[in-house]
This record gives sequence, C-alpha cells and structure tokens, in this order.
Amino acid sequence: MDREEQNKLRKSKVTLPQLLMENAIRYGDTKTAIREKAYGIWQTYSWTEYCRYMRITAAGFAALNLRRGENVCLIVHNHPEWLFSELAAHALGATTLNLFTSSIADELAFSIKRINSPVVVVQDQEQVDKLLEVKDKLLQTKKVVYIDPTGMTSYENDPWLMSYAELLKTGEKYMTEHPVLIEEEIKKGRSDDIAVMIQTSGTTGVPKLAMLSHRNLTAMAAQWVEETKIKPGENWLSMSPPAWIVDQMWGMGVALESAMVMNFPETAETVLEDFRDIGPAIIITASRFWEDMASSIRVKISDAGWLKKKLFYWGESTGKMVVEKQSRKQPIPLFLRALYKAMSVAVYRPLLDRLGCAHFHSAFTGGHPISPDVILFFRAIGLNLKQCYGLTESGGIFQIQPDNEVKLETVGKPLPLTEVKIADDQEVLVKSEANFSGYYNDYQSTQGAFENGWLKTGDAGYIDDDGHLLIIGRKEDIIRNKSGEAFSPDFIETRLKFSPYIKEAVTFGEARPYITAMINIDLGNVGNWAEEKMIPYTTYMDLSQQQAVEELILKEIRQVNEQLPEVMKINKFILLYKLLDADEEELTRTGKVRRRFVYGLYIKIIEAMYSSQKNVQVTGKVRYRDGRIGEIETTINIINVN
Repeated sequence: MDREEQNKLRKSKVTLPQLLMENAIRYGDTKTAIREKAYGIWQTYSWTEYCRYMRITAAGFAALNLRRGENVCLIVHNHPEWLFSELAAHALGATTLNLFTSSIADELAFSIKRINSPVVVVQDQEQVDKLLEVKDKLLQTKKVVYIDPTGMTSYENDPWLMSYAELLKTGEKYMTEHPVLIEEEIKKGRSDDIAVMIQTSGTTGVPKLAMLSHRNLTAMAAQWVEETKIKPGENWLSMSPPAWIVDQMWGMGVALESAMVMNFPETAETVLEDFRDIGPAIIITASRFWEDMASSIRVKISDAGWLKKKLFYWGESTGKMVVEKQSRKQPIPLFLRALYKAMSVAVYRPLLDRLGCAHFHSAFTGGHPISPDVILFFRAIGLNLKQCYGLTESGGIFQIQPDNEVKLETVGKPLPLTEVKIADDQEVLVKSEANFSGYYNDYQSTQGAFENGWLKTGDAGYIDDDGHLLIIGRKEDIIRNKSGEAFSPDFIETRLKFSPYIKEAVTFGEARPYITAMINIDLGNVGNWAEEKMIPYTTYMDLSQQQAVEELILKEIRQVNEQLPEVMKINKFILLYKLLDADEEELTRTGKVRRRFVYGLYIKIIEAMYSSQKNVQVTGKVRYRDGRIGEIETTINIINVN
C-alpha cells in the first residue's frame, strides 16, 4: 500500500472534528479557512481560529448538558457560526439536522420534536419568533441559541433563549474548569457515528431523515478532491442553504478534506458582487439559479441597444457552433476558432466578469433537472457549466461531466470509487462508501432503499455508448398517455423553464389523450415586458390573466413544442392565478413541485383542460405576506397551442 492509499485509509477512519484538528495542526495561522463578508469588509478565520471556535462552542454545548447520541437542530444562514456549531455538536458525539430558514413555525416544530432536539441553534429574531410561537410543542428543547442579536434586547430575560456570544463565554468558563474534556470527547468519535441528518425533498409526503456518517461525508469528499484536483486555499462560495445536501457535502466534507476556503457572502443579494471579490474556483448550485441568471441575461440583452444586441447574438451563435462541435468531438475550423477568440475578448469575458463568473474553472448545476438549452447557453458564452447528479442518500453528488467530454443531455460519469449500473426496470443504482447509513427511525424504508448493496436512486435512466449517464426522470413520475406511450414530465418542464417568461411549469397527461401544462409566469420578467408594452396591471393574478401575456406564453410554448417529439408536445395550457408556494405545500423547500399534491389541489382546472371548455371559474386561496390567507375568485382561460 503506497503512501497516498495509506493517507486515504486514515482519513476514512476519522471524524469531521478530528479532520478539522488535523488541519489546524498542519496549517495553523498560515492559511485561511473561512472568509466572511460583513459591512462590505471580508473577515478571515485561520485554521487555528476555526478549530478554537469549534472547541469553545462544543464546551458551551457541554455546559448545556448536550450528550453523545443526542440531536441538535440548526436553523441558520450561510455564516461561520453554522460551521462552528455543527462541528461542535459532532465533537460531543451529537448528530445535527439543518432546517430551512424559510420554513414556517409548525414545520420547524414538527422536525425539532421529531428528533427530540434539546438544543436548537437559530440565526436571528425571525427564527426565534417562530419557535416562541410553538414553544408549547417543544417541551424537550431546553435552550434556543440565537446567533444574530439584532432586535433581541427585549428577549434577554427569557431563560429559554441564549445568545451565541453568551454560549461562547459559557464555553470558555467550562473549558477552564474541564481543560481536557473536549479533546477527550473528540477522540471518542468513530467514523461510523452518524454526523448529520438531512431531510429528503418530501415530494410525495412527509420528508424522511437520511442519516450520513462521518465516513459517508469524508468518502464523498475524497472522491471530489481526487477527481477535480482541488488544492488547499482554493475558494468555495457557500450560497446554497445549509439544509441542502450540497453545502453539507462541501462545508462538512470537501472543504475540510481539501483545506479549501469557505467563503460566505454578505447577503443573498450581494452574491454576484462577492463572486467578483473572491473569484471562486468551483461552484455547485441549484438549476433554478442558472435558469434565473439565463433569463435575466436574455431580458437585459433584449433591452440593450441595437449594436450590443447584434454583437451578443452573434457571439452566442458562434459559441453554440463551437460547443456543439466539441460535444460531437468534431474538428473546429480555423476561421471558427479565430472568430470564437475574438468573441471571447469582445463579448464572453466582459459578460462573465460582470456576472462574477470569470474565474470559475468549473461550475455545476444539480438538485433538479435542467434544460440542455441552459447548459448550451452558458457554455456558448464561455462558462464551463456542467450537469452533475446525486441525491441526499448517496452522500451528495457522485456523477459529473469530465471537462473534455461534456454532453449536454447527460450527467457525465461517476466519481472514482463509485459504481453505477442500470437495473432491469431502468432504475439507476449506485454503490459507494458515501451511500447513507439509513433513514432515522425507519428500518423498513432503509431496507427498501437498497438492493444487494446497491442504493436505489428512484430515477430512471440509461448509460450511453460513451459511458455517460442520462437521467430520464423520477421512475414514479414517468407517465404513459392513453396510447401507452411513456414520457417524463421533467423533460418537458425543464425546456419550458428556459423561457425567461416562465417561472414554473407542471405538465399532466397520465392516461390522457394529450399533454397539458400549468404555467407560472416570471413576475419580474413578464412585468418588465408588460411595462414596455404599456400594459397596466396591479397584481400577479391580474398580470397572468392578461390576453397579451397569454399570447406571449403561447409563443414560448410553441417554440418548445418544435423541439419536442410528437408524444411530448403540449396541446393546452393555463396560466395559474398564483405562484406555487412551499408554504402551501405545493413545492418542497428545495423548490421541487409536489406533483401529486398539486394534481389533487388543481384537479378542477386540469379536468377542464381535457374537456371542450374554453375557460374555468375557480375559487382559490392565496397567502399574503403578513401570513393572512384570503380567498379569490377568477376565471382562467384554457389556451389551445395548436
């Protein structure tokens, strides 16, 4: 066994806090571990400081009687305190569960109670108020620790609450009284201990809690480091919610394994500006991010002057020709190479710099299927955007496109030490040391998730002649029309969402004679379009029911239909009077459509699209920003595409 293999074997036996301590010994104050932007200034933490904050936070938790085997909930944004608190809990042998900060009070109460969390770490007053609202349901929670003290002055006398600053003071005192306890607890940790639990998307019901051990996370991290050659000190910008598998995989795994720098943007609104400051080397984020960015670019270009517009479209078409030849492994003519270089200087580089993406050597999209048109669009303007594939139960993303083999329709090849095969029923199966340890308190579902040691992904797909995996869609969502022909709703919906005017799309057609769609317009882009056309409107519902908007979306759908095989063409559609909303359980917290729930909720509208009706009267509920629920009545037009 060579030295590199011995090192990999050693790391597979360590816990995440042990890995952090190794980095602190190796790099000390010589390398930056964390960088956070606050009030326009980047604050840094060395590996020594990172480890110190983890130890002090762990001591604070120990003072609150957190014990090995217990669970800690975190409801936090992307900030260093997330890392300190999560690893501190792991240091004591506890398991962590991150929840989405966008969750409503009852959702949070259900999850916290479900795992009997004695300590909950929250971001700010907003999250504290949610928990106070459901405090009577959280009898097992002894302390709520809040990170941001803004607006918390009037809460200071509540014994249930504790500031993070106070937790650190408590931890420092506890360490003075118990100087070796935290190190001893960290040494007790074993790689097979459960480190984190992550809620599954819950598209078909109550989310399961997937348990990932320290070994699962470090195994996935080691594969990413080997495949992408990440070096110590390279930058990662943390922008996905900590409750999502990607930032758990990276913050808890890859960053510790590779000694990358975890960078935290000041706010969600400053992400692009912070891109330019940091120049991250690699990024993975949800497909919605890239869809929204592509829409924004296209809308702004349509508003640009004649010359800029002409230059952009020329550059885009040139880039697409190059990308398509590269994907087919065809030689690129000399004149096309020269034109591409010229466009790179005149169009691509200035645009990528403006987007804050000029320094990426790799950008990945995952979480939900994305239209190949989006991938082609960004690759045509010089951004190395690639599809990847994974799931919570696999420990994160295990399938990526190699740089020299990008194929727009596929999700590439498996990482090293990961095996992928296709079952007889076309389900994608994966085997890896990163595969999860099981579902929390759900032995039956855990057993059902595996087949002879292979994890069943629930997705249908196939492997092409070049060894690339192509995902057809969720196996349970594959639809057969009245004639028995099969198709994937995702395949259609991702292409619809490439339009800058379509925010969300849900297609129907199970045992039906044709395909129909329910569309959410993009309020920002359609609103700007309406203002330019001097079309007055007041609300989303008002805008969505405008005849001119219906004609706009009809044109977009007809363009998509031209790219689809006959069996997948959309025959009729409606513009929904409201946006699908996670608070109303129509979407998951990761933005995926809860298809069965939506079908049942809007069955009257769906049935009308399969009749001779030209419109349908609906009475629906809408949730206002202040939490109130109102009732509306409107008429929705059923629009024929042909």
